[in-house]
Amino acid sequence: MRVAVASGKGGTGKTSLACALARALGPGAALLDCDVEEPDCALFIKPRIEREAEFTVPVPAVDSAKCDGCGRCAEVCVYNAIKIFGGRPFLFAHMCHSCGGCARACPRKAISEVPRVSGKVRQGRAGDLYFADGIMAVGEASPVRLIKAVKKEAPPARHVIVDCPPGTSCPMIAAVTGANFCLLVSEPTPFGLCDLKLAVETLKKIGVPHALVINRSDLGEGEMEAWCASKGIRILLKIPFDREIAAAYSRGETLLEARPEYREKLLALFSALPEDAV
Repeated sequence: MRVAVASGKGGTGKTSLACALARALGPGAALLDCDVEEPDCALFIKPRIEREAEFTVPVPAVDSAKCDGCGRCAEVCVYNAIKIFGGRPFLFAHMCHSCGGCARACPRKAISEVPRVSGKVRQGRAGDLYFADGIMAVGEASPVRLIKAVKKEAPPARHVIVDCPPGTSCPMIAAVTGANFCLLVSEPTPFGLCDLKLAVETLKKIGVPHALVINRSDLGEGEMEAWCASKGIRILLKIPFDREIAAAYSRGETLLEARPEYREKLLALFSALPEDAV
């Protein structure tokens, strides 16, 4: 079963829950850190990295001997990564999304694609837990391809936990797509509820079943619970504010290291996922 752990905003405890859930599931589980712009699962589970490989994306290269400066490449580039200056195309590499449209559209076949390093993919183990993550290079415009590459690293494990990027834009959608179920993590604040609504709407549109975990649950006044009840969204776990958990987090420790009793609660949460999601 593949379970995505996502949130409408950052800072809700998404990564902490993903790491703890993967640990609780024990042997045969895998953790994929798909938050490639700011991966931090490795800080908590401290894996032994066994393999590290550069990740490349195709970018256009112009053969000046063939190019007549017609500008067709700039016309088809919806990302404005190519502009014509002095009758010659100029590439803004950081804006290129590697769609290949310019190479296909060039009437003189003056554009080919060459690989450019845009990050790296790592694979390893933390005890009996399989681990993989991606680290995007500084200045890259889109993490989507790297996220998909990390997801391909998933072994034929019994359970795969995917730590998703925060928010509801393309990176989050790329990470969640293909999951059997999504656990949303939120906090009972006005911002938390606002972004939770956006995340729920996104998951409905892409057809991924979901439920909620409320972190720091005792800091709210019931608005989030009331909204979930009105929308039929199940709340599978509430984690009250706990200074010991916060202190453990600052030391790079998981929820389970601070409060081992949560292991049973996390296993019960996992068992409560719909059977048709397995």
